[in-house]
Amino acid sequence: MSPQTFTKQYINGQWKNGSSEKFVENINPYTEQSIASIPSANEDDLNEAYDAAVQAQESWMSVLPAQKQTYFDKLLHVVQERKDEIVDWLVKESGSTIVKAEVEYQAAVSIIRESASFPTRMSGTILPSNTPGKENRVYRSPKGVIGIIGPWNFPFHLALRSIAPAVATGNTVVVKPASDAPVTSGLLIADLFEEAGFPEGVINVVVGRGSEIGDAFVTHPAAKLISFTGSTEVGSHIGELAGKHIKDTALELGGNNAMIVLEDADVEKAVQAAAFGKFLHQGQICMSLNRIIVHESVHDTFVEQFKQKVESLKVGDPSEKDTAVGPLINRDAVERIQGDLQKTLDQGAEVLTGGEADGNVLQPTVLTGVTNEMPIANNEVFGPVASVIQVSSEEEAITVANGSPYGLSGSVFTRDVHRGVEVAKRVETGMIHINDQSVNDEAHVAFGGEKESGLGRFGGEWALDKFTTVKWIGVMNGYREYPF
Repeated sequence: MSPQTFTKQYINGQWKNGSSEKFVENINPYTEQSIASIPSANEDDLNEAYDAAVQAQESWMSVLPAQKQTYFDKLLHVVQERKDEIVDWLVKESGSTIVKAEVEYQAAVSIIRESASFPTRMSGTILPSNTPGKENRVYRSPKGVIGIIGPWNFPFHLALRSIAPAVATGNTVVVKPASDAPVTSGLLIADLFEEAGFPEGVINVVVGRGSEIGDAFVTHPAAKLISFTGSTEVGSHIGELAGKHIKDTALELGGNNAMIVLEDADVEKAVQAAAFGKFLHQGQICMSLNRIIVHESVHDTFVEQFKQKVESLKVGDPSEKDTAVGPLINRDAVERIQGDLQKTLDQGAEVLTGGEADGNVLQPTVLTGVTNEMPIANNEVFGPVASVIQVSSEEEAITVANGSPYGLSGSVFTRDVHRGVEVAKRVETGMIHINDQSVNDEAHVAFGGEKESGLGRFGGEWALDKFTTVKWIGVMNGYREYPF
């Protein structure tokens, strides 16, 4: 399928127009020009996609492990052959810089490779019994049909992070891609799976507004699990709907991630890490640093070096190889962040650098004199604004880091690694890194958050467990006696 024709739904191996009278406009966030208008899916299309997934699942789960792995080998080959196309789409559809698109591409390749091992890791177990002559067998099997809602920020990788392990463990999937990135979080992935030869119905993609098909996508009886990456507000609604219908969820939600810079930190290394962890993809990453908590003894040195580093970053066209900070996803994001920025300044914070916008490009911004209660520190920014918070002790740093309803990722800088680990243990977060920034994702490691940052874990054996279920089959060798 030609990239120019990504305007159709992908259902049961067929490309077809959406049946709704509405359209999803695919907009380039840097130029603010339309890439394409996609006829939207309605509930009829959604039902057709789920029906196709149900029909395909029984035969797909029975495909031998080696054959499943052959499909994934071909998928990896196709993805590698089409790397330039994938990167180009990430740049023009999600505003990715070349550096960010490369990071995302490599992460997606890793999740495909990890998932390819899952068909032979679908292990069960045999357990002893307290009943004479009985054997307890626990079998592992796919859950069935998985509903996946893709995000717009790391659309290719984060959609594949659910699609690849779900399919590898014998499930089929229906994907609702993000309306701001319908190609890279859905349609392009379907095209890659199709080229790799996956059977019809294994992957289905329906592009539609949440207001039209969102709730029906979650509540559809065919979906046994809903996987969602996005905001806590939307994730809470999905969790509520899923709970009402007794459905499992995998929710990776917002973050208000903190970097703690202790008094014995290597300040220069901390500055380099903070710039990457804050400004990669303009800070539009759930794991991005939001608050940089710095001990008072190194605060001024850190702030001076951080200002110099941030002012050296090239800002603008994401298609230029040396651009570090590109556009936000849309004008609403710019206006939201500037509103929080102004409220924070009104409460006493100061702009060290940045703060101005040109179209959807917001200059990388650093604020000092920030407290946890100010909007820029209290909210998930999801943009290129860094808050520096000064503290007087390790204990205060931990308290400030934990002073958020979120708990996704984080960072601690110290020359004493053991001390760093002890501090990290006390930070209420699902992931945290010593002498590194907060944006890390490895396909074989547990990925997920605490508190309002989500439920469940992605990656490696944790993903395998999430996308499968187990059944206890008790086997008697002979017959047992009963009391009546």
